[in-house]
Amino acid sequence: MQGGAERMTRAMRALEAAYLIDVPGHTQIWLVRHGDCYEGMVDGDADPPLSPLGVTQARQLAARAGEMNPSAVYASPARRALQTAQAITADVRVDKRLLEIPLELGDGYEFSFTEKPESVTERMTAVIDEIVAAHPGGRVIVVGHAGAIVNYLCHVMHIEPGRLRILPFYTSVSVVRALGDRRMVGALCDTCHLD
Repeated sequence: MQGGAERMTRAMRALEAAYLIDVPGHTQIWLVRHGDCYEGMVDGDADPPLSPLGVTQARQLAARAGEMNPSAVYASPARRALQTAQAITADVRVDKRLLEIPLELGDGYEFSFTEKPESVTERMTAVIDEIVAAHPGGRVIVVGHAGAIVNYLCHVMHIEPGRLRILPFYTSVSVVRALGDRRMVGALCDTCHLD
């Protein structure tokens, strides 16, 4: 087939553009789970700070994030998320819509989420859409929580909530590319900065 390599290259570039890879003007959102706060956690602390391990993870994330020169850093108001974001910059924009899904801990150490997935999707979509509108073509870091991040990723990938069997590790980075009303996932739970 003559011209096969050129056709294949054009087809691949079209596919990449469909997923907003290197498309001019797209906004890149890093959805980051907060650092560890559970090692040495104190009973009764409903809003725990980062553990010593979490502080180290946040510093490693900050070193990586510094290379991308983010347009802005947003965080949940939970102390663990805010401290993770503050390791990157002192100029953190706080939004309560980034909070974790409220949950209850059962006697068998199981979690029961008390907010409906539709509600989580609605609030996460609203805040991410506002961030994209405020930073067109920028790179933005959003520090939040595992459940809310996974719920939003399910929405972007058109997967029913609860079907994506993944738990973002502490300070992991999941990337969403945005342009207009289009959203594409570019990475899931990347922890290369922790290696």
